Amino acid sequence: MRKFFRENGLSLVLVSVFVVCMAAQTWFGWQVSNDDRREHGGTAEPLADYLRSGHFLEATAENWESEFLQMFAYVLLTAFLYQKGSSESRKLEGENPQDRDPRLHRRRPRAPWPVRRGSPWLLKLYEYSLSLTFLLLFLVSIALHACGGLAEMNDERLEHGRAALSMGDFLRGPDFWFQSMQNWQSEFLALVAMVVLSIWLRQRRSPESKPVDAPHSETGGG
Repeated sequence: MRKFFRENGLSLVLVSVFVVCMAAQTWFGWQVSNDDRREHGGTAEPLADYLRSGHFLEATAENWESEFLQMFAYVLLTAFLYQKGSSESRKLEGENPQDRDPRLHRRRPRAPWPVRRGSPWLLKLYEYSLSLTFLLLFLVSIALHACGGLAEMNDERLEHGRAALSMGDFLRGPDFWFQSMQNWQSEFLALVAMVVLSIWLRQRRSPESKPVDAPHSETGGG
């Protein structure tokens, strides 16, 4: 058991923090939603109903959407673009192990199954599976954001005696894109900060940093 926790400590801690934060968001969001309902003369809704509401779905998917977009863009862009001196970039000169053609290493011991025995199309899919998975998660999240945002907006419109909007009207309006862009810009700002700051700053023991004694001009892994 001790070996298991040592080998998987990072993912276990991250999942635990996510669960705690998700539970806290749900609890406080439920309180906010019910306070708003009472202010408009309604009654509090059960937690199970809140989890199906536009208020919960919009708030959750809106953030997931930007995170998965960030990771998709980051994985894809770092496969082709460089940043001299950044630990987040591939080496400018020399061999990058990520560039190896897996077809030349089918007999490597313990290589993933798609490399050893996969068909050509399966191996091609596996070669880009990380970015494709992040793209799929982004598309699912943005769809959920649109559904939750529309439901939340129509609830507000009906409370004020206005007609409900269609999905097309909602997507053509500014609200959906304002909600998305305020998150997207912050995600790309965080990526810029990580890429640029890792040129000059260090974090000992972190794989996201160059060695503390490495020259500023050295690309990560050089």
